[in-house]
Amino acid sequence: MRYLCDFLGPIGIRALASKTGTDPGYVSRVLFLLDREALIKREARGPVTDTDWQGLVRRWAEDYSPLEDTSKVKTYLEPRGLPALLEKLKEKRFRYSMSGLLAASRVAPIAPPKLALCYVDDPALVAGDLDLRPAEVGGNVILAEPFDPVAYERTWKREGITFAALSQTAVDLLTSPGRSPSEADALITWMKEHEHEWRH
Repeated sequence: MRYLCDFLGPIGIRALASKTGTDPGYVSRVLFLLDREALIKREARGPVTDTDWQGLVRRWAEDYSPLEDTSKVKTYLEPRGLPALLEKLKEKRFRYSMSGLLAASRVAPIAPPKLALCYVDDPALVAGDLDLRPAEVGGNVILAEPFDPVAYERTWKREGITFAALSQTAVDLLTSPGRSPSEADALITWMKEHEHEWRH
């Protein structure tokens, strides 16, 4: 789904399977379903020539949530607020990608973020490195072990911070609580108006 959102076609089944490290038979079944839902265009038994990336993001959100697996998602408190968290991240060398509203607000006119969603390989280890406090309630930082390394692909930097791909950010917002889905709508609108800046 991420590949089809982020890249322009055409692309065939075997090429898509190779680029995503996925079994060709599985890719074929997924493309059949997406074609049936009119989310992609493809030649008869041929390559994908075009995609409805907005529809793909929304369809993806129906089956995915970064916050579902509580064993891989932990909430913490940065007592000095999110600006302090970002300053700390600028000096760290571990792998991460910032998603959610913090990422979306860097490109789209959205309300100031009060919660950070950050993908890291080891939430507990990173929390210690960043001096974050465990917080079951009232936390302002969510550290999540990603479902797949794709969460670290096609990242972009701004002011020394690494942000997740916008398609990833959009689906993360769509599946998060509170006002996040409406904030996802604002991001998707920006993505539609600036498609040439993030989609190749």
